[in-house]
Amino acid sequence: MKKLSEVLKSIEVVEISGDRDAPVAAITFNSLSATPQSAFVAVKGSHADGHDFIPQALSNGAGIIVCETIPAGIPAGITFVKVKDSARALGIMASNFYDNPSSRLKLVGITGTNGKTTTVTLLYRLFMALGYKTGCLSTIRNYIGQKTVGATHTTPDPVQLHGLLKEMADAGCRYAFMEVSSHALAQQRVAGLEFAGGIFSNITHDHLDYHKTFDEYIRAKKRFFDNLPSGSFALINGDDRNGKIMVQNTKATIKTFGVKSMADFKARIIESHADGMLLSIDQTEVWTRFLGAFNASNLLAVFATARLLGQAKEDILRIISQLESVEGRFQYLKSKEGVTAIIDYAHTPDALENVLSTLHQIRPPEKRIITVVGAGGNRDKTKRPIMAQVAAGMSDRLILTSDNPRDEEPDEIIADMKQGLNEEQSLKTIAIADRREAIRSACLMAGQGDMVLIAGKGHENYQEIRGVKYPFSDLDFVAELFGQTKTNAQ
Repeated sequence: MKKLSEVLKSIEVVEISGDRDAPVAAITFNSLSATPQSAFVAVKGSHADGHDFIPQALSNGAGIIVCETIPAGIPAGITFVKVKDSARALGIMASNFYDNPSSRLKLVGITGTNGKTTTVTLLYRLFMALGYKTGCLSTIRNYIGQKTVGATHTTPDPVQLHGLLKEMADAGCRYAFMEVSSHALAQQRVAGLEFAGGIFSNITHDHLDYHKTFDEYIRAKKRFFDNLPSGSFALINGDDRNGKIMVQNTKATIKTFGVKSMADFKARIIESHADGMLLSIDQTEVWTRFLGAFNASNLLAVFATARLLGQAKEDILRIISQLESVEGRFQYLKSKEGVTAIIDYAHTPDALENVLSTLHQIRPPEKRIITVVGAGGNRDKTKRPIMAQVAAGMSDRLILTSDNPRDEEPDEIIADMKQGLNEEQSLKTIAIADRREAIRSACLMAGQGDMVLIAGKGHENYQEIRGVKYPFSDLDFVAELFGQTKTNAQ
């Protein structure tokens, strides 16, 4: 239990009507979960305005309302707090309510289009292997030391986020690593967090259904670095030309990493094989169980972050050589007939190109690459034809199928994708809307030595169709087809 005055610390309050020291037992932005002694924060969202639900919160017993506009006819005994930005206030209030847990951790966030999940998960595994109790917040799942906590969003809502960080701090975690999505930055979900450092992986075509323009997408990412405090670090990918834009206004110490460009932390690929690659990181050779230039970049970001957090180079490289792929990120299975299936989360044109480029480097001579890919419904439509074009241009056969169609018709999504194909590409492309049948067909089509890329869903264990999530896992289904139960990933 906290006093309202304690919860409002560091928030720009415009006006208060009522008891400044009213007791606060909980903070919520969902009117249905409002209770007596809870503070309901009315947040303006992209689909609904929390101010419209103030009557519902009051009827459910909320004694404190935090909002940007105080409604007429204030009920007796209710405390109203007017703030300039209720979304930002929610994050700071949650931090204050949970005793500012991020200040008790060395918290590092990563933002970018691709590589976020792999990087934070590998950082978590690295620091656990170094002997530190560590927290992780990722798209796949959250960790508090060895404890697993389910994840529903790339970046949780502010109340859940600060609650998880408090659990980490209370459990003795010293470090925590988290994904920071562009949606979370635009919606102020990371307000109130104290970061020891931030990482920029890259930025490519994605989420324009939400941000509308690529420039706005960049600005959303840039806000993360604008708000980093002095004394923290900003580690940027020097191979991405937008990296310098990210840190134009940061107060953090700027460091760079790069596989192609000159940088503070350098890596290069010495050899690539079907089971891994030999890298030179900081002029030291290390064998890794990863493939592709994109993974070389991810591993370099992991190395650089650990060095900036004071860890010894030899210890980092020793553990990096033992790390294995992250769930749904370039996971592969091999059938008894010699067909290799690769399951990957690639759901942007750039990510597809990265994965397919890697397959071209390692496929046996004269063997084919067969790609199965779709595009999500109710999401950025402009990338659909580009994804099909990339996949067709780099595959011997292409099957267009459903991803998570959500409220759209699968055939219409596939039609959008087909718009990116030329006549030659269309001849080697077929459409099978049923994802299960598309995967089955690709695997039956493949011969010994061929590679089947199943892209788009990665770790996801469901398909969302018309608001309903049906159980389905690309990985489990391929394992079933191949008569297997285990994969190469941890």
